[in-house]
Amino acid sequence: MSGEDPIVATRRWLERAVIGLNLCPFAKAVYVKQQVRFVVSEASTPEALREELASELALLAATEPEQTDTTLLIHPRVLGDFLDYNDFLDQADSVIAFLGLEGHIQIASFHPQYQFAGTGADDVGNCSNRSPYPMLHLLREASVERAVAAFPDPEVIVERNIATLEKLGIEGWRKLMEP
Repeated sequence: MSGEDPIVATRRWLERAVIGLNLCPFAKAVYVKQQVRFVVSEASTPEALREELASELALLAATEPEQTDTTLLIHPRVLGDFLDYNDFLDQADSVIAFLGLEGHIQIASFHPQYQFAGTGADDVGNCSNRSPYPMLHLLREASVERAVAAFPDPEVIVERNIATLEKLGIEGWRKLMEP
């Protein structure tokens, strides 16, 4: 992680990788409509991040989707280690349950060291979930359901992403993410 503005780095990642490589075919529509909220957390402990997460979940739930459909909660000062981050995801789900938002909002996970179970750290397929900073992506389940229903074959997305990333290669990924 560099000293670069986390929102600038996240927008570059979103534009070049997520949208540019079409890793998520649903991302472009909300991005061009400016319905993505970018939040940089000042949290330096998991406890502080939980509190911010609760606030952001409540805000997203209270906001009309046309204004903010999804939130990227970027947290550069906490959970830099992927295993710690991965463990925190259970706590994040507990916050959703505590707020009564199960079935309404879900969290997608992104981290600079993201590693799927059963893969090596240098497996390029991990890049589909590698972001410039640790982040929690807060998604409205109704929006996800609508997007998936409109996509002809959503199961193909993962396979297509792996093929795209394998063709690009790890060096191509690094170049793509350069400032």
